[in-house]
Amino acid sequence: MPLAVGILALAGWELAVRLQGIPVYILPGPILIAKTMVADWGTLSGSLWITLSISLAALSAAVVLGVSLSVLFAQSKWVEISFFPYAVILQVTPIVAIAPLIIIWVNDVKLSLLICAWIVAFFPILSNTTLGLNSADHNLLNLFQLYKATRFQTLMNLRLPSALPYFLGGLKISGGLALIGAVVAEFVAGTGGSQSGLAYRILESGYQLRIPRMFAALFMISISGIVIFMCLSLLSHLTLRRWHESALKREN
Repeated sequence: MPLAVGILALAGWELAVRLQGIPVYILPGPILIAKTMVADWGTLSGSLWITLSISLAALSAAVVLGVSLSVLFAQSKWVEISFFPYAVILQVTPIVAIAPLIIIWVNDVKLSLLICAWIVAFFPILSNTTLGLNSADHNLLNLFQLYKATRFQTLMNLRLPSALPYFLGGLKISGGLALIGAVVAEFVAGTGGSQSGLAYRILESGYQLRIPRMFAALFMISISGIVIFMCLSLLSHLTLRRWHESALKREN
């Protein structure tokens, strides 16, 4: 059904462009965009790989640091109260405003892009996983205390399984945000050459009035975001389908 809606929308777009005689430098049709994508695939695919590699590296760093800090927060309420506000500051600070400073301070374009994407992707994982670790059933926590379970045993056998659905929810959000963070950072950095991501290709195409190529790069970013979301949704379904209410099939 979503595929049919998408095909109908693209057909309506192509029809509107042709019937209205809209110039390609204002709004190219989907067919011309697809032809441009095929013609420039060599350049665009290389830029796509660079943007995706930054996004996936930032997401991996966000998972490692987000989960590690969440586990630390779960061990002590004082630690959570002391450090969580600083994570909120990272989340609410516009990445467009601080990206130029990060690029200047780090003095390494790739590392600065990675840091910018990580800042955007980090908070949903930290916030959701912390919430999940704190949402473990209190009756079960009392039972673990009654049987004198260690902190490590309580964490591994109760808190982490309880937090898994929350973590996977945050992961799905962060997947798209990592891509957005990488693209925004590339826009700010504006680096050229063969090692440039899709955001630079959009800027370059805009300067040269190659609007179909601009739309092709934009389309590739959108498709990449959808693919990342679908992969993470599949991971969530495969992980939760046998035991969690959100993924279990209902009889009626």
